[in-house]
Amino acid sequence: MQPTSDDRVPVLITGGSLVGLSTSLFLGRLGVDHLLVEKHAATSHHPRGRGNNVRTMELFRTAGIEPAIRSAASVLSRNHGILQAESLTGDNQRWLFREIDPGGGLAAFSPSGWCLCSQNDLEPVLLKEARALGGDIRFGVELRSFEQDSDGVTAELLYRETGETRTVRAGYLVAADGPRSPVRERLGIGQTGAGELFHNVSVTFRAKRLAEVVGDRHFIACYLTNPDADGALLPVDNEAEWVFHLPWHPERGEQLDAFTDERCAAHIRTAVGVPGLEVEITGKAPWHAAERVAERYSQGRVLLAGDSAHEMSPTGAFGSNTGIQDAHNLAWKLAAVLGGWAGPGLLETYGAERRPVAVATSARASERSAEHSHPGYDAAPAGGNRQSGVLTVALGYRYPAGAVVGVDPDRPVVPTPPPGPGGTGGPVVPTVPAVPDRDGTPAAPQPGGPAVPVHPEARAAGRPRGPRAAAVGGEPGTRAPHMWVTREGEKVSTLDLYERVPVLLTGAGSTAGAAWHSAAARVGDDLGVPLERYRVGAGHGADLVTEPGEDWSAAHGTGEDGALLVRPDGFVAWRATAGCADPAAELSAALRQVLSLD
Repeated sequence: MQPTSDDRVPVLITGGSLVGLSTSLFLGRLGVDHLLVEKHAATSHHPRGRGNNVRTMELFRTAGIEPAIRSAASVLSRNHGILQAESLTGDNQRWLFREIDPGGGLAAFSPSGWCLCSQNDLEPVLLKEARALGGDIRFGVELRSFEQDSDGVTAELLYRETGETRTVRAGYLVAADGPRSPVRERLGIGQTGAGELFHNVSVTFRAKRLAEVVGDRHFIACYLTNPDADGALLPVDNEAEWVFHLPWHPERGEQLDAFTDERCAAHIRTAVGVPGLEVEITGKAPWHAAERVAERYSQGRVLLAGDSAHEMSPTGAFGSNTGIQDAHNLAWKLAAVLGGWAGPGLLETYGAERRPVAVATSARASERSAEHSHPGYDAAPAGGNRQSGVLTVALGYRYPAGAVVGVDPDRPVVPTPPPGPGGTGGPVVPTVPAVPDRDGTPAAPQPGGPAVPVHPEARAAGRPRGPRAAAVGGEPGTRAPHMWVTREGEKVSTLDLYERVPVLLTGAGSTAGAAWHSAAARVGDDLGVPLERYRVGAGHGADLVTEPGEDWSAAHGTGEDGALLVRPDGFVAWRATAGCADPAAELSAALRQVLSLD
């Protein structure tokens, strides 16, 4: 007998911050009915979680909201780099990095770019679009309890303003309910990792004269190192509104109520080096930096996403980006299972893919905090092995297992940089995108071996020479390469093709490519999979026409007679580097494995 309920919905989401709202957005784009509940009365008012990396912006691009986000972020569009200084008025200053993408070299690898948009500005954009797509989003509603069985989840909801309780029956529950996740604790899921790293109090304040002191140093953040008043200064509007992160040491018995307005204002004046600065404190919120990852990402029909699954140090803005990418990975899998073209086992690949990424990324975030001497964190950098840069972590990570065929499970999840002159810190290995690191230097491929950093003299060009100078892409388990193509007269990125259903790419003008293309139609019908097909090339018969000088098969590592199967999240699921005697059988076997259809 089915449990009684007031509402029935395929997916229930608890938590309406960045990850929960992104989950709603992505499910809405895929036509999945869902209900989101958030215990707070509205979206965040605090300017935090501001860095949206290239991969996240690619996902927002395919979801159709990148322009709206960039409009909301326009006030900080000129801010780049991280400054470290003893004060804003002294001589002891240096840029940890000046620009994320100097010269625009990243354009060779992505149609999108980094975007600095504070959480309080981003969440309303996500909320508006998610509701426009049909998302049922209710603020002031708390998930009080839940029970699951083999067919679904029964949850009790509390409407906090009225005290009313209601029951909802959902096929699946997505817990995006933060680092202290009640859902994760209710399931008894443990965590691994280093644990707590450091603590800060985030102070919002108004100081009209501070913009004059900052001048043209339009930084993302400034780490102020005055031993009497260290902390991190972040602009909100580059004029009067600012945020300051003060180190907090509860492990020494320091109480939160000790951070009075007077103490915070005095600390800020000393840190920036302007004793007479007028400071008006407008808000305070404590936060905790930690390195923790859930031991598993799901239990039955309940799935964890975002901070409920992982906590990371804020340096590098890895945490929210990893969470948003969790949401995208999970959304297409839920849509496939609920749509009947994938088996329930597909959802088991969610944790198999995303957990290793979180483990590697959280460790990198902690190390980056040590490298940058983040205020409040006294750990020394590990030294020795060079660490991957932010852009490589964002674009170069890979899935060692999951809904993929033909991966090498022994390859690192996040590649490490090769030694050599001109060191960019941006690691590149064959089949992983060669991305610029924090100094923006792109890496050039070497046939048959790992790519090496571009010589410093080549940095002025800002991007690789030639139409494409990226390492061969297309390896199963990695993000598919970006390439500009023309489809029905419109110029699009190949990454724009991947959102709703699997896509098979084959070469145009190749006999074997035509065989793969033809087989895909039969296999899709036989398996009930909505498989899209495109023939790619410069000549007659191409559905996607490449730019002059672009070689699609070489860039994707397929060969002229090969084929590439790309998942709705833009990751390569399977690749054939050449033709075969029975393409229908090969493709059918790959789809069955990827979509858990057996």
